[in-house]
Amino acid sequence: MEMSPPLTFWKNKRVLVTGHTGFKGAWLSIWLQNLGAHVIGISLVPETCPNIFTEAKLTKSIESHFCDIRDSDKLNTLIKQSKPDIVFHLAAQALVRKSYQDPLATFSSNVMGTAHVLDAIKGLNSVKVAVMITTDKVYQNHEWHWPYREIDNLGGHDPYSASKAASEIVINSYRDAFLKTQGVAIASARAGNVIGGGDWSADRLIPDVIRSWQKNQVVHIRRPNAIRPWQHVLEPLSSYMTLAQTLWSQPELAGAYNFGPETNEAATVKEVLELARPFFPESKIEYGDGTEGPHEAGLLTLDITKARAQLAIKPKWNLKESVTHTISWYQAQHKGQEARFLCEQDIKAFENKL
Repeated sequence: MEMSPPLTFWKNKRVLVTGHTGFKGAWLSIWLQNLGAHVIGISLVPETCPNIFTEAKLTKSIESHFCDIRDSDKLNTLIKQSKPDIVFHLAAQALVRKSYQDPLATFSSNVMGTAHVLDAIKGLNSVKVAVMITTDKVYQNHEWHWPYREIDNLGGHDPYSASKAASEIVINSYRDAFLKTQGVAIASARAGNVIGGGDWSADRLIPDVIRSWQKNQVVHIRRPNAIRPWQHVLEPLSSYMTLAQTLWSQPELAGAYNFGPETNEAATVKEVLELARPFFPESKIEYGDGTEGPHEAGLLTLDITKARAQLAIKPKWNLKESVTHTISWYQAQHKGQEARFLCEQDIKAFENKL
């Protein structure tokens, strides 16, 4: 498939990013801005300190609005006023363990928040494409060894996974009932576990490890043998942008897409940490037996055949490269390097990888 040069396509496009203060949203905003897009962000205020949104000084370089996507009236006004050409919806309650602690807030944010975004797009003539970010955890997980395809059944044991599966149904409904006839191409993107510099969220593997190792503390890992489709954050973000760019000229390709590493690149938590460990020679890890805490899936992999066939997407960085870029980012930032510079350095390296 022949794609337009990214700069040519994105230059002067008005692009709305919900969740722009979060880890993936901030990286996406930096990349889009560097490609010449006018980025409008809608999100909650950053939840952690530090956070990549503040560290990368994004408030000075993009049009930023703080709004809870559960506030349908305010959200509708902001989206209508922004008149975006393309929408990336990333705002969500994105943590599995937090979803057990507050399931109603999780369902409210992830299901009704998604519906509010879609309803604001309905009737907005400027929008041509919307990419709605869900998760690899939308599938009814039988913990079998076959990777999940876009046509497999949706489900979810924990409230986070269930809320994202439900949001997929909402997305399909708005596409079929309203947005297809309006001329808006709507896709859902299901990506695997992402790593990368600038994530300081709680209950995520690399951030938890970095916090402990930088303080010379022992890291306790609950489920070392859990297998996930790990990938650097730039992999799914590149895929989201390629998807949006493709749908701009080929709206008939709208639908659900898996984005992740090759199936044989899926790895255990322990394998990821053993790749990271050499960067902290004094690091100490205690591995649990996998029985602690609420239920989480032990095995999850994705089939990316559709993305490869219809979007000409294939992963660029293998797991070792992804871990190396991630840990190097944190170490450089800890030594005083500017977060935005480090992000742009990784973006350039990713773009230049054949």
